Amino acid sequence: MNDIAFFHFKPIMRQPVHPIRNNKSIYSALAANLLIAITKFIAGAFSNSSSMISEGIHSLVDTINQVLLLYGLKRSRRPADAGRPFGYGKELYFWSFIVAIMIFGLGGGISIYQGIDHIIEPEPLGDPTWNYVVIGLSILFESSSLYIAIKEFNALRNGLGWWKAIVKSKDPSSFLVLFEDSAAVMGLLIVLVFMIIGHHYQLPFMDGVASVCVGLLLVLVSAILARESRSLLMGEGIAPETQQKITSIITGHPAVEKVLHIMSTYQSPQDVLLMAIVVFKSEMNTAAITDAITVIKKDIEASFPLVHYIIIQPSADQ
Repeated sequence: MNDIAFFHFKPIMRQPVHPIRNNKSIYSALAANLLIAITKFIAGAFSNSSSMISEGIHSLVDTINQVLLLYGLKRSRRPADAGRPFGYGKELYFWSFIVAIMIFGLGGGISIYQGIDHIIEPEPLGDPTWNYVVIGLSILFESSSLYIAIKEFNALRNGLGWWKAIVKSKDPSSFLVLFEDSAAVMGLLIVLVFMIIGHHYQLPFMDGVASVCVGLLLVLVSAILARESRSLLMGEGIAPETQQKITSIITGHPAVEKVLHIMSTYQSPQDVLLMAIVVFKSEMNTAAITDAITVIKKDIEASFPLVHYIIIQPSADQ
């Protein structure tokens, strides 16, 4: 390179593109959980059932979680400004992490505590009729919400296996509801089985055992969700195969000698920040490098629409 030792191309601040999802699974889960929580608390109060109260707490926590998730989605769509030139997309990751912590603390923790308390000092069994009615209706409503969540996530996974799609997903709202609804249905089935056993054999402590099992289930779900949300919040990059394709696009330009490094991070599920350290050919001058960077950026954006912020940094060793 003749007349330049270091060149830094700065991205122009632009508004990120956030496709508006209909969020049908979130709204359906919100409505179902709110109604179910109320009926569970009423049934639990009449029947002295700690597991039913735990399930009511579970549904109440899930209701709050849906509200927080919708709040995070709304804030993540705020346009970029001088204080946040890359936008507010990571708000979604933050609130998703809060949701995971709430499932652990309020859902799992309280259920386990209440379950142990009722194992140590079991209360006399009341009439389980209303509990069975509520559980049956809850399973019906939660299953309907789960079906919607599965249908929405199935449309997003693009042929990937379920677990692989969850790990690769950059949108926690797409799998948070899926996990919550799955845990809700499994929790209800656990409570139903232990309630039948407890009343059939007159074992009141089984109610507390069911509550502990539901709590442990919520702790497990919380740990998985917290792990995925934390990873996104800390800054996950693009997949290795995508990185290789972008490297090929850059090295395919006649002005480029080689690519030293590719660094990236998801600012939101629809916004990627990309930086490439590139070695240009020695005969290139400043104007030629500027033109080459413009072409490379357009080629990358054309192939990968989610990459909205691109920094091409010529190597300082040139």
